[in-house]
Amino acid sequence: MPLPPLAARALELIDVPSESRRERALAEHLLAVLDDRAVDVGDTCVLAGVTERGERPLVLLAGHLDTVPAQGNLPGRVEGGAVHGLGAADMKGGLAVMVELALADAAARTVDLGFVFFGREELPFGDSALTPLLERRPGLRGADLAIVMEPTANALQAGCLGNLNATLTVRGRSGHSARPWDADNAIHRLAEGIAAVAAAPYEEREFAGLAYREAISVVGVEGGIALNVVPAEAIARVNYRYAPGRSPAEAERRLREVWDGGEWEVVGNAPSGAVPEGNALVERLRTAGGLAWQPKQAWTPVAEFAAAGVDAVNFGPGDPVFAHAADERVSIEALERSYDVLERFACA
Repeated sequence: MPLPPLAARALELIDVPSESRRERALAEHLLAVLDDRAVDVGDTCVLAGVTERGERPLVLLAGHLDTVPAQGNLPGRVEGGAVHGLGAADMKGGLAVMVELALADAAARTVDLGFVFFGREELPFGDSALTPLLERRPGLRGADLAIVMEPTANALQAGCLGNLNATLTVRGRSGHSARPWDADNAIHRLAEGIAAVAAAPYEEREFAGLAYREAISVVGVEGGIALNVVPAEAIARVNYRYAPGRSPAEAERRLREVWDGGEWEVVGNAPSGAVPEGNALVERLRTAGGLAWQPKQAWTPVAEFAAAGVDAVNFGPGDPVFAHAADERVSIEALERSYDVLERFACA
């Protein structure tokens, strides 16, 4: 029995490996599938549909081509009413919906749809191919709304958390582990900083009527030279997810307030994404699917669109529970609902 078209498309895309910085084969595959509907705009980016504002509202559907590294989850398969495999939830299921919408008859639509495919989203913010694309293709910045096909389990999720990465370094004095009182153990002192981070509360902040939870976590620790040496340096790697409404500079100040016994160095700071307010197209999308309205408890490219002056929201078929998991999957039902909601929205 043949697979439903959306499931077949998702499986097809999963089976074209596209780990970050290796997206070219998938970009070429999309160009072949979309044929004269698409154009290669370089740097892993493919555009299709309408990409400049005309007389009708312009809505962009955006999706990243890259995945995290494989975990024994290639090739893909269909089982239990779901498509399984690397990137199924994040976000080749969303890409499949985009491709099928781009191939569909657009005669009944009352808005123009543009399709933005780009790479390197799973890497640090500064590596993303989207921001440079928005800079060199100014027509995209005239869009009335961007819908980023991130995994939301078909809820409509607004805004996104900022994502700050930093190192906390403590310096002491090395010595023999048989006489530790003659040294100053950097790891022992770093433990105080780790405890301070662990004690920092998960702070809820409201923005535009939605509640986001801020979190500071130690995600790595480095230190030590040998079993008989008291170390003179120890480093903790710290991640801070902060809510919309808090600027990157404010987030850096907040992090340094947690503990002042070491040297903080910010190594990356992706800004949060704003919640669109007063955009009639957002309400039209909510109505088209009777969609739940939720905060996005993660960083997503809506922040890049917001920085370019484009209202953006998150909506996609993938379930965040399965994103980046070894058993990654997207249900066929979710793929079909995502497609139907977006088609109803475009034709309303």
